[in-house]
Amino acid sequence: MKMGTEVEQKIAQLQLLEQNMQNFLAQKQNFQAHELEINNAIDELGKSKGNAYKIVGSIMINSDKNKLKTDLESKREIIALRIKNLEKQETQIKEKIDKLQEEVKEGIGKNA
Repeated sequence: MKMGTEVEQKIAQLQLLEQNMQNFLAQKQNFQAHELEINNAIDELGKSKGNAYKIVGSIMINSDKNKLKTDLESKREIIALRIKNLEKQETQIKEKIDKLQEEVKEGIGKNA
């Protein structure tokens, strides 16, 4: 009977890890969408020949193009680091999930 309880605990851990994986994937998609917006803004800023504006709160402020570009590139680097960090965590969780799945299969096979 102890093996059944152990398998149940591993299944619960597996479910928790899968929920964590879903959270990481949602965060990663969020950051990727933000990164795409920043890339598009940088591209449009490069094409722009007139004034450049920065949105602050609910107003637009005339800004220096070079400073805006530098700010956007800095934000892009930070987001890229966050995505990379999430990908590392995602890989670690995938490895734990794979290991637990094997342990659960073995536990179920022994009880069958």
